Amino acid sequence: MGYNAIYPTDAIEAHRAFIARRRSLRPSEEYRTPTNEEWDAFLAHFEKRKLSLGTCARSFGTSCIHEHACVRCSFLRPEPSQRGRLIEIRDNLLDRIAEAQREGWLGEVEGLEISLAGAEEKPAQLDAALKPSVIHLSLPTFGQIAGRPSTL
Repeated sequence: MGYNAIYPTDAIEAHRAFIARRRSLRPSEEYRTPTNEEWDAFLAHFEKRKLSLGTCARSFGTSCIHEHACVRCSFLRPEPSQRGRLIEIRDNLLDRIAEAQREGWLGEVEGLEISLAGAEEKPAQLDAALKPSVIHLSLPTFGQIAGRPSTL
């Protein structure tokens, strides 16, 4: 019976070989150096993702499916500093829904309720991100193992 250890260099070499095999299967034109215009467009994409409420996380080269109604979009990553503004937006949406219901604008109510659901979700996302979470690893604590009588 033998012992076989895998060292980090082996893992790194195996990964590099895997990447080389994958690249050999793809068209070589995908690995060309981008033009200045392509690179500028790529960098501009990330500049355009900065919003007043946070950052838009949609992929490069994709259009906005919500027509820039960011508060209802799951791709909006709100900034913690904008929590107060999100609450103001939520309160404003509640007032607008009440007005639309009073005036009988049912189509408006429906759209505003979708925005309201998103506006209520964003502060909850911030709370979840800021809340420290403990992961139980099922390891014994010192108190569980210390002070036990020896069984020897």
